[in-house]
Amino acid sequence: MPPLPSSSSPKQSIQVAAPQNPQRRQLIQLGLGALALSALPAGQVLARPTSQARIVILGAGAAGTAMANRLYNALEGVKITIAGARQQHLYQPGYTLVASGLWPQDQVATATADWIPAGVHWIPADVAEFMPDQRQVKLQDGQTLAYDVLVIATGCQLNYQQIEGMSTDLIGKHGIGSVYASPQAATATNQQIENLLQKGQGRAIFTLSNTPIKCAGAPLKMTFTTLSRLEDSGQREQFQVDFFTPYANKVFSVPVYNQFVLERWQEQQVGFHDQRVLTAIDAGSQMATFTHADGSTQQEKYDFIHVVPPMSAPDVVRSSELAWQQGPMAHQWLEIDQYSLQHRRYPEIFGVGDVIGTPFGKTAASVKKQAPVAEANILAFLAGHPLTAKYDGYTSCPMITSIGKAILAEFGYEGKLMPSFSFISPTEESWVVWVMKEKMLQPAYYAMLNGQV
Repeated sequence: MPPLPSSSSPKQSIQVAAPQNPQRRQLIQLGLGALALSALPAGQVLARPTSQARIVILGAGAAGTAMANRLYNALEGVKITIAGARQQHLYQPGYTLVASGLWPQDQVATATADWIPAGVHWIPADVAEFMPDQRQVKLQDGQTLAYDVLVIATGCQLNYQQIEGMSTDLIGKHGIGSVYASPQAATATNQQIENLLQKGQGRAIFTLSNTPIKCAGAPLKMTFTTLSRLEDSGQREQFQVDFFTPYANKVFSVPVYNQFVLERWQEQQVGFHDQRVLTAIDAGSQMATFTHADGSTQQEKYDFIHVVPPMSAPDVVRSSELAWQQGPMAHQWLEIDQYSLQHRRYPEIFGVGDVIGTPFGKTAASVKKQAPVAEANILAFLAGHPLTAKYDGYTSCPMITSIGKAILAEFGYEGKLMPSFSFISPTEESWVVWVMKEKMLQPAYYAMLNGQV
């Protein structure tokens, strides 16, 4: 296994906590903090003004549902329609816990209808076409909807087909896992890891996509939880673990966390291979092909591989005039102002969630910060006022470093650390943050869906 390359020291460093029981007071503070966040009212900017506006929200996931609840609570007389085909609402931050054998898959699924306010009209169909000059959208069921304000919250698209030989049908077969595809795929990934453990030896490969991805910490979490399971088996020395990244000496965008991960993996004897993109899989022979930065390729045999697909906005968005037309995100992500979340060319259009083309912001915690900004700016737009609310790029990732420990990575644009709790260091791994990830974040997430956070 090649050694990890050296890296320069950033201004901050991760503090590794000594093994000890956390103070009970920290857990109480954490619970009170979450309760206080959940109690925040929606629609704080204006006190329930009356509007006859037609608001259409595309996407009934975390971002779309949160926006539907916030706008419904904030406005009197408004007509809100939300369109999204998925019948189940999926708590995607829980997928890594399912794939690590810690949660059953039904713990992450609820009914979409349970989260949509009675006064909001839900159409179970996805968008098929944008007609922004006419202020209309066409849905896949044939309906055409006119709008005064459009909120695009369609989420992102998993492009497994860009990896030759790969499809979601292969997840759970031939040693292939991928945490992103669905709760069922997360369960199937866990079973493939269990199969590896039962063999008592073998090679596990973990990968990273060369595109922006939602929950950028998930590939690292899967590596760490699998390492924990291998170590707990008492046979760690019988397994080879390797991580392949497209980037030079990088697996995470924020330097302090990137350095921590690389140094920890070196301690755990993880082979590190940078500037290599997964471009093909031969499932039958359990062989992965990686392409180097210079265009050359190499084949790697595996017993288990965790596949992270390339991601983009849905095709209907990225092929439309609403996508970025120039720059690094051209024809891949929704074009919006990264601070106001308003479209840069169509002022009546706003974007929230994974679909947007911003430097950071593809986590559920990002939606928690984006939704109030989008709400405030939509209310200002309808009132003819300047848009003053700003999204600062806030992104949060409870970075699991082993089963039972995690770091609460919170940061914004330019990688600035943005801790929420004075009693939790953003650069220290702890059991407290693990408890937060496993026990406390799901209720806070559901409060966000209801527009309460």
